[in-house]
Amino acid sequence: MSNMSWIDALADLKQRGEPCVLVTVVEEQGSTPRDAGAKMVVERERLHDSIGGGHLEFEAMRIAREMLESRSRAARLERFALGASLGQCCGGATVLLFEPLGQPQARIALFGAGHVGRALAPLLAGLPCRLRWIDSRAQEFPDPLPAGVEQVIDDEPLDEVERMPAGSYFIVMTHDHQLDLRLAEAILERNDFTYFGLIGSKSKRARFEHRLRERGLPAETLQRMRCPMGLPEVKGKLPLEIAISIAGEVIATYNARFGEEAQGGESVARLLPASRRGPG
Repeated sequence: MSNMSWIDALADLKQRGEPCVLVTVVEEQGSTPRDAGAKMVVERERLHDSIGGGHLEFEAMRIAREMLESRSRAARLERFALGASLGQCCGGATVLLFEPLGQPQARIALFGAGHVGRALAPLLAGLPCRLRWIDSRAQEFPDPLPAGVEQVIDDEPLDEVERMPAGSYFIVMTHDHQLDLRLAEAILERNDFTYFGLIGSKSKRARFEHRLRERGLPAETLQRMRCPMGLPEVKGKLPLEIAISIAGEVIATYNARFGEEAQGGESVARLLPASRRGPG
C-alpha cells in the first residue's frame, strides 16, 4: 500500500493516464471497520488508502483487479458480511461500490511534423492515447495544435526516445533518413516498446536492416520494426490515406495489447497483417 491518499492517487493516475477502480463504503450495518464514505483506490500494482484492512480489503482488492483485468466499465455493488467467513470479528456488514475510472492510454511518440505527420497527429489525438509530437522544426507544426497533443521542439530528438516509458508506441517519419536510422537504432536497442513503426518502402527497410545488423542488433529484434507500416487494406498515397492506414494499425495494436504489460523482445507483428504501406 502506498502512503498516498485516495484523492491524491486519483489525480496522479489521471495525469499518467492509468486506469483504476475506486472502492467506496456506501453502507454500514452494525460494527464495521470503517464508516460509510471511506475510500480506497486500486490499480494493477498498488493500493492507495484503506477501507479498513483485513480480509474485507483483500477481497475488495481482488474484485477490483479482476475488473481491471477484464476492462469492465460498469460499476457494481457488493455486500460483505463481516463474520467468520471473512476472518473478521466485527459482526456487521458492509456494502462496497466499485467504480472503474479512466482507461488505458497508449503513450505515443510521433517523430516528424511533415505532411503525413500533420495528417496523423489529429487522428491519434482523437484516440485513447497521450501523444508527444516531436520535431526540430518549429515552423512545421500547425497552429493551433490538435487538442491534447504535447508539442516537443528538440534539436536532439534522440533524447526523446529515452524519455518515453516502457510499453510506449514509437512512430518515426522525419525529414532525414539518417535521423530515422539513428532513432530506429535507439528504439530497437531499448526493445521494451509495444509498437515501433518506421515510414518507408521495403527497400528502405532492407537498407536499414543491413545497417542495423552491422551495428549488432539481432534479427529477432529487427523483426519487431513495422516497416512498411500501416494496414495494407487501406490503400492510397495521399498523406491522409497513409495516416489513416497507420492509425488503423495503432488501433489494432492497442486493442490487442491493452491490459497486458509489454515484454522486451515480444513481437506484436503476429497481431498484424504484413504491411505494404509507405512512400519510398
